[in-house]
Amino acid sequence: MALLQMAERTGKDREALPHETPLIATLVAGFGLAFLFALVAQRLKLPLIAGYLLAGIVIGPFTPGYVADLELAAELAELGVILLMFGVGLHFAPRDLMAVKALAVPGALGQIAVATLSGTALGWLMGWGIGAALIFGLALSVASTVVLLRAMQDRDLIQSDKGRVAVGWLIVEDLVMVLTLVLIPPLAGLLGGVAMPVGEDSAMVAEVSNGIGIGPIAATVLVTLAKAAAFVALMLVVGQRLIPLVLHYVSQTRSRELFRLAVLAIALGVAYGATHFFGVSFALGAFFAGMVMSSSTLSQQAMRETLPLRDAFAVLFFVSVGMLFNPAVVVSAPLALIGTVVIIIGIKSVAAYYIVRGFGHGHDQGLTIAASLAQIGEFSFILISMGVHLAIVPPEARDLVVAGAMISILANPLLFHLLDRRAARKASVAPDVAQGGGVAVAGEDAVEPAQQG
Repeated sequence: MALLQMAERTGKDREALPHETPLIATLVAGFGLAFLFALVAQRLKLPLIAGYLLAGIVIGPFTPGYVADLELAAELAELGVILLMFGVGLHFAPRDLMAVKALAVPGALGQIAVATLSGTALGWLMGWGIGAALIFGLALSVASTVVLLRAMQDRDLIQSDKGRVAVGWLIVEDLVMVLTLVLIPPLAGLLGGVAMPVGEDSAMVAEVSNGIGIGPIAATVLVTLAKAAAFVALMLVVGQRLIPLVLHYVSQTRSRELFRLAVLAIALGVAYGATHFFGVSFALGAFFAGMVMSSSTLSQQAMRETLPLRDAFAVLFFVSVGMLFNPAVVVSAPLALIGTVVIIIGIKSVAAYYIVRGFGHGHDQGLTIAASLAQIGEFSFILISMGVHLAIVPPEARDLVVAGAMISILANPLLFHLLDRRAARKASVAPDVAQGGGVAVAGEDAVEPAQQG
């Protein structure tokens, strides 16, 4: 009898258990479709990101069939952002930036200015407010770290002069975007979105400094910058010493599992602490966690150990972005989409090329930098999603950014293929010139040796 009652109770409990597993379903659909579409992209020699975005579109709410849980996808994407920014920080070596600062710093700032102004003008022509147009322009101004590094690695250009300049340029762009992500929330009301409630600290600053014309918005910005500066100072003073010390202590245990766990705990813990205690974004916290860790001699091991998990959650980040894309924008706003693509692939690249040439560098380096930056990616998605969340930009802007990103990511390998063919032609011409003893060199260069003889 007791066994029968236990069986009945177990059966009731089993029936009471929830059969809906939205988290597992979202992970299965996201990873499964991302794998299939990425495999197709790989066969077509396209960046894998294109496959991830397409997978998100398929399981998004704007296409028929299964729809993944948007809220869960957004939280998983937040983890992807943390790990992506942690990876960016690990790649950030101040000495590498200093080696190419003469071109990378003014070049990146100039290119961001040109692209932002172009995007702002396009947004204004579409009838958006100046705040929405400005954020739209900023989203079009920054290239994808993942796409650029992958293209450089495939061609063994990372350690070349072209590669170092491109990576340094990208680092400056990333730093500008990190600062932008810090400033946008407190300025949301001024930019035409939902104004953030004034915190106690900001209200106190505004009250104290009211006599010198500092209002609630300016006070909020000042407090945000002060908190961000305090976090950065803490990371540079304490984190710079403590985090490498922890890594070295854990490495002495000779346990890869424990070392991997330590790296992840530091990355996620610093990101969460930055948001909880200092009010800055997860992205900024994760970036500085990676940057501080990059100063350790174990940074390369940390990068290797966390790469699989970082790649996995990065996949979910791009899938979640694809879920937010409404394909109807291709039909509803074709001219705006064409303008977006022209800015990303055309105006931004031309600006980069002429900036490189203006600093006295060669034609080949100018073309390589221009091709490297002719796309947008993860920072663009983070920025435009924040703008939509704060009601600064309309959802159409996000659709245009995602569509422009997909088209530019698909077109980027073609641009590099054209550069590869150009380099192959130059390489094939060089032996012919050498075999001809200088006869093949046109004009004065060919005549002059004969006259000297």
